[in-house]
Amino acid sequence: MADQQNEAPDATAEDAATTEKRPSPLSGDGASEEPIEGPWTHQSIDIPEGPIEETVSFDTYPAGQYGHGELGFEDDEVLDLLRNMLLQRRFENRCRQMYQQQKISGFLHLYIGQEAVSTGSANAVDIGEDSIITAYRDHGMGLAMGLTPEECMAELFGKKTGCSKGKGGSMHFFDREKKMMGGHAIVGAHLPLGAGIAFAHKYRGEDNVCLCFFGDGAMHQGAFREACNLAGIYELPIVFVCENNQYAMGTAVDRAFSKPDLFKHGYNFDFPSSLASGMDVFSVNKAIQDHVENYARDDQPSFLEVRTYRYQGHSITDPAEYRAENELDERKSEDAIVRLEKYIVDHDIATQEEIDGMDDEVTQTVKDAIDAADAADFPDEDALYDDIYAQEEYPFIA
Repeated sequence: MADQQNEAPDATAEDAATTEKRPSPLSGDGASEEPIEGPWTHQSIDIPEGPIEETVSFDTYPAGQYGHGELGFEDDEVLDLLRNMLLQRRFENRCRQMYQQQKISGFLHLYIGQEAVSTGSANAVDIGEDSIITAYRDHGMGLAMGLTPEECMAELFGKKTGCSKGKGGSMHFFDREKKMMGGHAIVGAHLPLGAGIAFAHKYRGEDNVCLCFFGDGAMHQGAFREACNLAGIYELPIVFVCENNQYAMGTAVDRAFSKPDLFKHGYNFDFPSSLASGMDVFSVNKAIQDHVENYARDDQPSFLEVRTYRYQGHSITDPAEYRAENELDERKSEDAIVRLEKYIVDHDIATQEEIDGMDDEVTQTVKDAIDAADAADFPDEDALYDDIYAQEEYPFIA
């Protein structure tokens, strides 16, 4: 409803000409004054009679609904999808072993079970042109975007050949050329950064978008709502993607949200909002394609919930005893890698023997990455001071 302004009753021309002196709100002592014109006006608010009704719809992308042909993938590209998902799985399995051998220290959050989300998403955007930013469970996204296993493992080992020169570790994978804008450790804190990246794309007149990934737990942070609100106000080219892996650390989603259908929260910001299966790489790819091409590239922010499942605990030290009995076994029957392997065999893209051979190659690739990380040097002590922003006589303070 439009606000209506009405003049105060019995206002005279003499009243209208009068001004009142009041202290400026920018002055601390009241010495500086600015004129405030009168008389004052009052806003009246119209309230419609009867209930207000709205119809809301949400797109869904269930598993098993899409094939590679309609998504534009050639047979060899489907094999590339599987190869990358296998690479992520084998890489993460070896990371667990390296942590147990104390070659990796600090925090370690594995991506096992969520590989279809990273792979389907990365293959729906222009790597090196569009930007992707994510949270601390970032190994899979880095590998999906084309970071090599060698530089990823070296980063985990704290070696200077790592993607963040050995100073970032597990939660801070970066690659400027590929527009991998980080893993970020603080829950929800990177969402405003994602909005800022999208703002930069728009400000520069680029036809690029930002995919901003976060977990279900991050939606409890105020930064989530602030970032979404700003994206809506400024009409930013961003897709907010919630990787709902069912648990925020050890708390199930339905215990933490009064509205556990998280995709519906996007409606609060007038975002087009959708729900996709994270256990099917094709479903994820189709959902991201639609949100990028139909919304983000037209400066319409949107929200996508991708329902997935992590097969490990929250971090390497979490035994995940909060799961229900037999829950993990039931969820493993939905494994996105198994689903894609079956699809490939059923569509005569490759045989099971060829898939097994691919898996062996990937396993060896990860072993080679470990050997390379072992052989690499640690950063020099002076590197501690590299890439730190400092400027004397900072010009914006005055």
